[in-house]
Amino acid sequence: MRPGPLNLITDVEGLSVGNAEDLRVRTGSTVLLGDRPFTAAVSVMGGAPGTRETDLLAPDRLVQEVDALVLSGGSSFGLDAASGVADGLREVGRGFAVGDVRVPIVPGAILFDLLNGGDKAWSENPYKRLGRAALAAAGREFRLGTAGAGCGATTGSVKGGLGSASAVLGNGLTVGALVAVNALGSPTVGETRHFWAAHWEIGDEFGGLGVPSRGMPDDEPAPRKRMGEATTIAIVATDAVLTQAQALRMATAAQDGMARALVPSHTPFDGDLVFAAATGRKALPDPVADPFLLGHAAASCLARAIARAVYLAEPVAGDLQETWVSRHGPRVTSG
Repeated sequence: MRPGPLNLITDVEGLSVGNAEDLRVRTGSTVLLGDRPFTAAVSVMGGAPGTRETDLLAPDRLVQEVDALVLSGGSSFGLDAASGVADGLREVGRGFAVGDVRVPIVPGAILFDLLNGGDKAWSENPYKRLGRAALAAAGREFRLGTAGAGCGATTGSVKGGLGSASAVLGNGLTVGALVAVNALGSPTVGETRHFWAAHWEIGDEFGGLGVPSRGMPDDEPAPRKRMGEATTIAIVATDAVLTQAQALRMATAAQDGMARALVPSHTPFDGDLVFAAATGRKALPDPVADPFLLGHAAASCLARAIARAVYLAEPVAGDLQETWVSRHGPRVTSG
């Protein structure tokens, strides 16, 4: 397993990603766009999710493919980001055909970033605008860290952010992950600079720091955020041909990556959620073994993406929380 050329989810053929931020509000939105509709599924394991159009992702529903997936800040206000994306897609003729009408299918999920120090005294929330702007910015390369849906994110220890990673498997399939990290739990081992995800790091993509010399912390963690303030939302993707049921299994397996990288994960106060996307460019070489490998790779990519989100977060004037680099820097320049 090795990273793709960009070490981003857009190493999966057929996908692009766009970010948009409002630094005054201290928030943002991110869109994953397919160049054509793609199979999607969702796994929800957090106790406080906020979502749009996720019911239609069940394998027994009429619509089996979507046009885009949206991750956004803003709590329930942020669900409007998907409306902005849908409006933009409709203007270019994208969407599920119902007679002569096109209805873009754009599921989304949100995280809570309303108490991070930004100006939230809007007369009209900014998320529809941010969704449109993210769609317009979609491309193969995009910023990580303090960007998009991770712009205003925090964690239980240091500032969160937007992360991504990819892997090319020996069978020729590609897997990628995209995540906005706003967890109640911590991405680092106690107050050290070491990431929980270190066992899955490839090269020095988040510092090459390895694991700490001491053992696992034996304390009983207490929540550092209030109820409803946390959530890590993610997308894992592959270029394989998958059914919606197979995509759901990949999303479910990817939840392990969240648990590897954030301690604790899947709490009653988080809305932890993983979408899966399959662009269908390559048949599964082995229909039995390959879904197993995809799940493992998706979990590993997600763990790496979470650590990269935190590692690459940038300080912004008025932050209520330190970044990893402010506390532990400087970074490895090639990370």
